[in-house]
Order: sequence, then C-alpha cells, then structure tokens
Amino acid sequence: MTVAFVFPGQGSQQVGMGLELAKAFTVARETFQEVDDALSQNLSKLMWEGPEEDLILTENAQPAIMAVSLAAMRTLQHEGNLDIAAKAAFVAGHSLGEYSALASCDAFSVADTARLLKIRGRAMQSAAPVGEGAMAALLGLELDDVREVAAEAAQGEVCEAANDNAPGQVVVSGHKAAVERALEIAKERGARRAVLLAVSAPFHCALMKPAADAMFEAFQEIPPVAPAVPLVANVTAAAVSDPDAIRDSLVEQVTGMVRWRESVMYMAEQGVEQYFEIGAGKVLSGLVRRINRDLEAIPVGTPEDIESACEKL
Repeated sequence: MTVAFVFPGQGSQQVGMGLELAKAFTVARETFQEVDDALSQNLSKLMWEGPEEDLILTENAQPAIMAVSLAAMRTLQHEGNLDIAAKAAFVAGHSLGEYSALASCDAFSVADTARLLKIRGRAMQSAAPVGEGAMAALLGLELDDVREVAAEAAQGEVCEAANDNAPGQVVVSGHKAAVERALEIAKERGARRAVLLAVSAPFHCALMKPAADAMFEAFQEIPPVAPAVPLVANVTAAAVSDPDAIRDSLVEQVTGMVRWRESVMYMAEQGVEQYFEIGAGKVLSGLVRRINRDLEAIPVGTPEDIESACEKL
C-alpha cells in the first residue's frame, strides 16, 4: 500500500504532549533533549508541565509541535526498522508541519529545524501587533465562495483565505475588523458556522510579510538540502525536491494559503492510500477522511500508536 507521512501544525499543542513517548522510548527522550539543547531552553519541561499560556505562545508552540513529531517519527523508524525513503511516496505538513516533514527526511537537522521555528514563531508573532489581526473558520462554504466573502469584507484592509483545509472548511485571516465583517457576510451567504479562532496572530495572509522576510534571511544561514522523500508543498499542492524551490515555498508559505485539501487530493491521485499523521493530535487524520473517505488516516503520537503503526507498515 502506498504511504505518506503527514505532520500537524499549530493548534495541536497541549500540555503533556510527547511525555508518554519520552517515558517509553530512549530515542524519543534523546530527540526532546536535542531540541532543548538547540534552543538553550527547557522546552520539554514546558511541554510536559505547562503552564499552557506559555506553551501556546507561537515561538514555543511551533518548535514544541515539531519536537513531538520528530520524536514520534524517529521512534517509529527505530521500532519498526523503517527506512522512510524506501517506504514513503511523499511527506507533507500543515503550515509549520512542513518543517517537521522536511526534518523527518533530512532536508534540515532537528537542531536547525528547532532554531528555524523559533525564528519563525517570533517573527510571525511580531509581524502584526496584538489585537490588530484575527482568523476565522467559515464552515459550510467552499473556497471560491470564501474568496468572494473575503474580497467583500476587506474594504481596503487585508482579508484573505488562509487555510483550505477540507471541503466546506476554509479559514480566513487578516485585519480584525475585516475578518469580523467576513463572519457576518459568510452567515448571510449560508455558512453553517462562522467563528473567530483563538490564535495570537493573523497567519498566512499579507500581514505576515515581515515574517516572510525574516525567514528569507534565516534560510541564508540555514538552507535546506534535498530531502530523501519529496515534499508536497502547502503553496503549490505539488511535489518538490529541489532545495531552492523548497526554500522559496517555505518563504511564500508565511503569507500564502495552506492548500491542504488540494495537497491530499494530489497525493491520492498519485496513489497514496495510507496517511500516517506523525505527532500530537488527530486533526490531519480527520481532515484526510473529510477530503476522501476512501483514504486511511492513522494517528501516530503515543506508544500504542507506534506499535499499531509498526504492524501496518
């Protein structure tokens, strides 16, 4: 069966994530220590003990989610004697999950990935003053409808489709007033639900341009190398392996839309039937099944999940 490994993004974090892996597997403990050392920060303690209000800060949440993903991936490789290059057709990640995906197939070291995500998190948090931006989920409208809603709501401000997650599940991002207008317009146009998201910044829209510039600079110091497995990029929903193209897509991704629905459809069209979600939570597994009910989505984030995944692989 053709396999892809997919990696979750921000919003999957919760206090205690990764602790069971660390208790059960030496390779997981070593991965968490590697991230702590790279950041000169006891991030694992924050992940396992909280407080939650510090963990959800973007500059902490992004490397923390990556750390759990890489701890799970390395454990799966060790316990299952898994060669990712031989087994996987593609890797993909949702927003910051692209960094986890690339680290899993050696385009970046884990330490460099942690540093890049710390830079990314800080840059995204500071790109728009607190309270200036917002994001909202518009449920029950398709992408073209949401784009029309966003254009009508903008009124000279920024309001853009930010995440195309699944059929009828699109997120908008931009100036707070514009996003609030989008909520009302979406309801008038028949949205099943339209709700503001509890996020700290308006990700994946033009307001993130300063953060995109910061990542362009960061990649001058820490450039990617060719991954062992092709990445299905958020901004193109197509496979990419060239290091320069990967770098460009990661920069563009900061302000660009996450084309997750199309990415899963692309992988399915290439014959991928099993999607292993590596790390915290089950968000992507749910989205994969919403996109195509014939696909199998398998969360891999606990010792029990590792055992089950080893059997499937």
